[in-house]
Amino acid sequence: MKIYGVVGWKNAGKTGLMERLVTEITGRGISVSTVKHAHHSFDVDHAGKDSHRHRIAGAREVLLASRNRIALMHELRDEDEPTLDELLKRLSPVDLVLIEGYKRDAHPKVEAHRAETGNALIAPDDLTVRAVASDTAMALDRPVFDLNDTRAIADFILAEVGL
Repeated sequence: MKIYGVVGWKNAGKTGLMERLVTEITGRGISVSTVKHAHHSFDVDHAGKDSHRHRIAGAREVLLASRNRIALMHELRDEDEPTLDELLKRLSPVDLVLIEGYKRDAHPKVEAHRAETGNALIAPDDLTVRAVASDTAMALDRPVFDLNDTRAIADFILAEVGL
């Protein structure tokens, strides 16, 4: 599987860019999965539901299945957070995995940047950031795309990974 990341600071447009990239790339007939890193505790389960009750009761893993989807929840309890490599091994094979976050990992990335946030770019200090997608023009030593030019960003990523 090929992997490529989308990174950036909070409110930089990462999730919107990810969503548009998934739509654009799958529309070209390329299979895509995604990994998103959360810096906080999150819950995809709902209090009172059977699967939540199983998890709260102490189950290490709860697999929820229907004819439409499956979801596997794994409680880490006192385990370390899995590495990106460990998580990627859990995915079914696809052509491309797009990763939101994990900015400190060594995979190639495009940085989402919105000027209004006032955040400094990650790219100048990180050579794994291969391009920047921004809402403002800038001069860098690597490609800069308009944040909303999804087609051009997708073309760049697919060329980078050889798809």
